Amino acid sequence: MTHNILVLPGDGIGPEIVTEAEKVLQAADVKFNLGLNITSALVGGSAIDVTGGPLPEATLDAAKAADAILLGAVGGPKWDGLDMAIRPEKGLLGLRSNLKLFGNLRPAILYPQLADASSLKPEIVSGLDILIVRELTGGIYFGQPRGIRVLDNGERQGYNTYIYAESEIRRIGKVAFEAARARGGKLCSVDKANVLEVTVLWREIMDEMATDYPDVELSHMYVDNAAMQLVRAPKQFDVMVTGNMFGDILSDAAAMLTGSIGMLPSASLDEAGKGMYEPCHGSAPDIAGQGKANPLATILSAAMMLRYTLNEGAAADAIETAVSVVLDQGLRTADISANGMQTVDTKTMGDAVVSALVNG
Repeated sequence: MTHNILVLPGDGIGPEIVTEAEKVLQAADVKFNLGLNITSALVGGSAIDVTGGPLPEATLDAAKAADAILLGAVGGPKWDGLDMAIRPEKGLLGLRSNLKLFGNLRPAILYPQLADASSLKPEIVSGLDILIVRELTGGIYFGQPRGIRVLDNGERQGYNTYIYAESEIRRIGKVAFEAARARGGKLCSVDKANVLEVTVLWREIMDEMATDYPDVELSHMYVDNAAMQLVRAPKQFDVMVTGNMFGDILSDAAAMLTGSIGMLPSASLDEAGKGMYEPCHGSAPDIAGQGKANPLATILSAAMMLRYTLNEGAAADAIETAVSVVLDQGLRTADISANGMQTVDTKTMGDAVVSALVNG
């Protein structure tokens, strides 16, 4: 069987980190006879420079035809002056929308070797293992109407619409409840039901769904409290489920508990399990081309791709083990470096993971 993988390097550090993840995938392909067929295409700012738009038709067609997609990152100050409709980020949102990638899985796992790299005390974060399930194709990021208008008094006003249909809430709820059932059996639904009617509906539907999952303990938390609890006592959480905007913010906050956002992978899945996989961090244009980027989140995203979409669990386990071995060896990129550790560049870190995988 052949697995067709589309690689979208994107902008900033995207090409650098994707190169290392490709090397790891190729090594896994040889070791486990995976039958990977890897091709690449343009998206984001790099696509704008060549085609004039952030999501060329050829890229979208290739994405639809692929079994899975590995994305680097998009965006950067070079394109900040463009109209909102053709900014690099529209390429990413267009992929999510056109491919119906509604379910975003963002694990926040603290490798024990990085306990001292976390911004919190080791005793607060040691053993951390949270899965944030974020709805990805609805909410305020996609709601209509939206725009900037001029009022009768001449003042400009920006507006967006926060909207969720019942079917959208049930769809992401199913992903979250089933994930919790397969993990620790605890699900915390995050909303702002004391202020926002759309999240009143969200909470009601989560409560209705809970009756179908008697083995899962459902709780609710307002988003402001959830943000506070993530930095106060993060290990109270097992699986968290929330809407698009809240999930965007909370998952980045959770990232820093693990030592660096450069360690966090993510998966964006459709109803059939096809997915786009990407690191949680952005394009980091300030360090692009300098060999400072941490490729581990992208490598771990590739492992998630093997597990969730391609059903190659043994290869995924081997890659994750290789990352742990490299951390045991004391190798660190600058974002996770500490006293006594060897700081290495992007390529060296990728090579080390390949070596650990091949020899493991």
